[in-house]
Amino acid sequence: MSILLDENTTVIVQGITGREGSLRTKFMKEYGTNVVAGVTPGRGGQQVHGIPVYDTVKEAVDNHGPVEASVAFIPGPLLKWAVLEAIDSGIKFIVPPVERVPVHDIMDMAAVAQREGVRLIGPGSLGIITPGKAVMGWLGGSADWAEKLFSPGPVGVISRSGGQSGTVPWVLKVEGLGISTALHIGTEPVLGQSMADVLPLFEADDQTKAVAVFGEIGGTLEEEAAETVANGKFTKPLVVFIAGAWAPEGMRFSHASSIVEKGKGSAKSKIEALTKAGAHVVDSPEEIAPLIKNLINA
Repeated sequence: MSILLDENTTVIVQGITGREGSLRTKFMKEYGTNVVAGVTPGRGGQQVHGIPVYDTVKEAVDNHGPVEASVAFIPGPLLKWAVLEAIDSGIKFIVPPVERVPVHDIMDMAAVAQREGVRLIGPGSLGIITPGKAVMGWLGGSADWAEKLFSPGPVGVISRSGGQSGTVPWVLKVEGLGISTALHIGTEPVLGQSMADVLPLFEADDQTKAVAVFGEIGGTLEEEAAETVANGKFTKPLVVFIAGAWAPEGMRFSHASSIVEKGKGSAKSKIEALTKAGAHVVDSPEEIAPLIKNLINA
C-alpha cells in the first residue's frame, strides 16, 4: 500500500504548458503517474506529452473526472487562485512545488483546504513519491534517478529539506530497506500539512512499519510530531534526524520556516520532546537505517 498516492490516483497538472510544468509532467508520466489532463488558461485544446490541456480545472474534471489530485506549477503570487480553483472543482489532494508564496495567501489556502477536507502538501514541496507506482512534483528529478534512489519497502519518509529528500531513502535502500511513500513537507513558513497530519496516515498504512524523518531546526513541526506520538496517534517506530543542531538562537537556517527563536524551534527542544514521547533521535542520517532495521525486526 502507500499513503495519498499510487498508480491509480488520477492527477491533473495546473500550469502544464509552462517550462517547469511541461518538464515535470514528462517525468511524472514516464514514472507511471496517472496524469489525465493539464490546465493552462488560454491554452485549451493543446496537448503536452500526449496529455490534453484545458482552460479550467472544471473542464478537466468534467472530461476526465473524478480527479483525485493536482500538482500546481504556478508562480507564487498566482498560486492561491489555482489552489482555490482546484478545491472548488472537488479535488482533495494538492501539491504545489512553488516557493515565495505570500504568507497571507498560504493562510487563506490552508484555511479553505482544512474546511473542505483537502490535503495540501506545501507550498514549497518538491513533491511525493510512492516507489514504482507514481510521483507528483519533481521529487527524484527524472524517471531514471527516481528508480535508483527510491525502492519499495516498509518505511515512510518525511523530509523538511528539499535538497536532502533523497538522503533518507538512499540510506534505507543501502541497508536493504525501502520506502512505502516519501514526501517533502514544504519550505514555506506556513504549510498546508504538518508532520502531525501525515503521521496518522502512515499509522493506518499496512505496508509502513516505521517512519524516518529528516528534520531541521526552527518551527514546531517536530514538536507537533512528538505530541502525535505521545497522544497515541502514531505508535510505530519513529526515527528522526535534526539538521542544523549547531545553529545559535535567532539564526536563519535553510529556509524561512527554519528559524530558531527563543524558547522554541531549537534542536534541544525538538530532541527533548521527541525522546520524551518515545521517538528515536539520531546524530546523522546514516544512523537511521540500521536503527530502523533493528526496531522493526525486534
